[in-house]
Amino acid sequence: MHIYAFPAEKRKIQPYCRVIAIALLLLLRTLPPAYAGTGEVAGRCIGVSDGDTVTILVGGRPEKVRLAGIDAPEKAQPFGARAKQYAASIVYGHEVLLERSGGDRYGRTVGRVRVGGRSLNEEMVRAGLAWHYRAYSNDARLAALEAEARLARRGLWADPAPGPPWAFRRERRSTASPHGVQHQARQTVGEGVAMATGLLYRGNRESRVFHRPGCRSYDSPNCTVAFGSRAAAAVAGFRPCRNCRP
Repeated sequence: MHIYAFPAEKRKIQPYCRVIAIALLLLLRTLPPAYAGTGEVAGRCIGVSDGDTVTILVGGRPEKVRLAGIDAPEKAQPFGARAKQYAASIVYGHEVLLERSGGDRYGRTVGRVRVGGRSLNEEMVRAGLAWHYRAYSNDARLAALEAEARLARRGLWADPAPGPPWAFRRERRSTASPHGVQHQARQTVGEGVAMATGLLYRGNRESRVFHRPGCRSYDSPNCTVAFGSRAAAAVAGFRPCRNCRP
């Protein structure tokens, strides 16, 4: 009794194995790396998703890059389309230097992109088309550029109360769920009461938390900072109360 494979059968299987191996290799070459490490590499910008996300072709492979330290308006927000166009005008189709600093949970590289000696990260903030993303960055240069853009009322800072993209994303996630829809309805009623009575959101100058009318902390002695909208409170660096969820 023979227990080995027949040579003829092997000859029939081998061509298929080679085809499958080649197909897998080609597929892997087209997939962007989830995280390509750190360091500086050269590439060419082949795509701009929005004001803070671009795609760089590095070594023949596309690499999606989230610009470190900044947060640009979402495409559905005011100035979102303008931010995307401005980013594209600087880097799209150009040879760039990508300075990788890490990766994020979406499989994107996080880093800085430079072209012709200019930092795209800094140019977006300088033009008033992105925030310094303080939750993830303590870059003094970006903070100074944002302050300069605010003072000059450039880009989105021409709006008296621009809505930060992180607040926009949080609200969109909240209203996407059944519980979020109920919360949004309650919140709309609360805002209507505030407008009718002339009351505003109040921020606690010590905790940097803001509250809506009806919250047990609204009349706290430290709640002396008034805001006309949630967006204005967020821009000033205040976070929403976990109890009243303004």
